[in-house]
Amino acid sequence: MSIHSERVSNREAVDRPAVIRAVGLWPGRLGSVTTVKFSLWTSNSRPWSEILDLATYADANGWHSLWFADHFMSQTPDNTPGSDPALECWTVLAALAVAVQRLRLTSMVSPVTIHHPVVLAKRVATVDQISDGRAVLGLGAGWQVNEHAGYGFGLPEPKERVNHFIEAIQVIRQLLDAERANFSGPNYTLTDAPFEPKSVQSPLPILVGTSGARMLKATAMWANEWNTWGDPAAVRSVTEKFSAACESVDRDPATIRRSAQAMVFFANDDAGRQKMLSRAPQGRSIVGNGAQIAEVIAEYAADGVDEFALTEFTLGASPEQRRESVERFHEEVASQFA
Repeated sequence: MSIHSERVSNREAVDRPAVIRAVGLWPGRLGSVTTVKFSLWTSNSRPWSEILDLATYADANGWHSLWFADHFMSQTPDNTPGSDPALECWTVLAALAVAVQRLRLTSMVSPVTIHHPVVLAKRVATVDQISDGRAVLGLGAGWQVNEHAGYGFGLPEPKERVNHFIEAIQVIRQLLDAERANFSGPNYTLTDAPFEPKSVQSPLPILVGTSGARMLKATAMWANEWNTWGDPAAVRSVTEKFSAACESVDRDPATIRRSAQAMVFFANDDAGRQKMLSRAPQGRSIVGNGAQIAEVIAEYAADGVDEFALTEFTLGASPEQRRESVERFHEEVASQFA
């Protein structure tokens, strides 16, 4: 049975001072709380009409970004081929760039095992042009076994994947930032390569989601944003490694934006919360009513997380349930940090 949030009946008002007190904050320190931004991460299996409707809602109601998965196939527990629909990420982001006027548009994340970095750089620069500077390139080393096996993409061992990633992020950075790009590596070569038009943003933000040592170092060297999964305790433990990676390359970690996400499950009473906690993935979930969830978000903010993404694919089985939960999160949680 899928886990989803309990249907809302009586919504409780969130006491903002209580949220602030719960994590040891007070009015003199509100700056760290009020700067957190909220984004929506939707499933690429949704119909285009539902994605467009969600993006239109988010654009009109102050959400920061829409995140969209870059996978060609749905994941399965045993790595057999997934049969769910899967819309192509950059085509969707290009369409949304025209359809909505304010929302940032983020790929989560584009694997270099599937996308050649030159082609990927051209896609993101084009979407940035169409959107007038709202594209974010989420970049990854590749991991989903079934889509690589099913479509014939190579999926090397982790060490070699990271080698490819380290080359690819440099190729993309060169193309986006240099007048003429030059690069020579075992996997990719650029020779006096022009790349026009450039992105509107300079630099165009590259986001890397990782907790591995070599990937964290690559993030510190070439990325603009770092992302990780988990509740505040889990994020906190990885942040120590992130800070060490930045120190190793003489990069101030404050110059890299930080984002996090966890699966959110609404529960309206203690009994429902305990039941949900026993079923939700440990270390990757937030369970409670609006006030309890807001307390957890305040912990992220106090720890320096700039952006929290709400994964709407855990919020209900139907479009109506998901929208109700998204609106509840906006009303009871996100509004407390505005």
